[in-house]
Amino acid sequence: MQQGTYEIELNDIIKRFDLEKLFVSNKIDEIKVQNPDINRPGLQIAGFFDYFDTDRIQILGRVEHTYLQKLSAEDRFERISNLFSTMVPAIIITRSQEIFPEMLELAQKHDVTLLRTSYSTSPFMSALIAYLNNVLAPRITRHGVLVEVYGEGILILGESGVGKSETAVELVKRGHRLVADDAVEIKKVSAISLVGSAPEIIRHFIEIRGIGIIDVKKIFGIGAVKDTEKIDLIIQLEAWEDGKQYDRLGLVDEHMNILDIEVPSLLVPVKPGRNLAIIMEIAAMNNRQKRMGYNAAEELNKRLMSEMEKSEFGGASI
Repeated sequence: MQQGTYEIELNDIIKRFDLEKLFVSNKIDEIKVQNPDINRPGLQIAGFFDYFDTDRIQILGRVEHTYLQKLSAEDRFERISNLFSTMVPAIIITRSQEIFPEMLELAQKHDVTLLRTSYSTSPFMSALIAYLNNVLAPRITRHGVLVEVYGEGILILGESGVGKSETAVELVKRGHRLVADDAVEIKKVSAISLVGSAPEIIRHFIEIRGIGIIDVKKIFGIGAVKDTEKIDLIIQLEAWEDGKQYDRLGLVDEHMNILDIEVPSLLVPVKPGRNLAIIMEIAAMNNRQKRMGYNAAEELNKRLMSEMEKSEFGGASI
């Protein structure tokens, strides 16, 4: 089930990036960040506040600092005051630049947290955006199994008892890695990427009916598990139905929509005698080939069409 808005405490960001505290708001424990976007307030310092989001963390780099430095003390005080009065979550100064006396005075007056880092502006912004995109990402939890097979993240779905966990164990025995069993937490970390993980409490555990709970990391070793993995392919397992028509060529690409992202999807029927682990391995390699531009089904179809055209042409010329 998809949840609503996510947030992170400003204190957690300060600890994560080891930020220097120049001034801390009296309400620091209540400040939550919900917007993964950040802002360099060059336009706002120049006086343009149209479309300004007050819920974004503000970054003051060398450009903004140099601009403020060239202003008179009176103008600088006014520009900084206009920015601080918007009550943004925090203002972070990069490159360990010296702060203006007016800045500290106004931070105290408006109770706005003022922080500093030694990192250059662009690398720090990239790291902060990536971090916020991850912790604030939209997410859902799906009943299934997530494994990494040949570098491909495969989300295995299906009814209880169809063989998802047993397939995962067989894949682990064959050298692949388990990410999550039973419950898979899926995050939308970008406009085109989904990442799955297991809830902390059941991480690296797997349930095998008739045996019970096993610890995959303890039995198979640390190399048999992984904490997170992107989701490249979804395989839905279902009990084989006699008389039902299953796709035998793979000419039509199927997709499943998760968090508004279309993920390649396959439907695999299950019956005694089918080696699901081998099927998963082949599906992983085939999915990678498709991403690289080669589709075996399309190649075979082209050959067949070419032979048919040759036959027709040859028959017409006799």
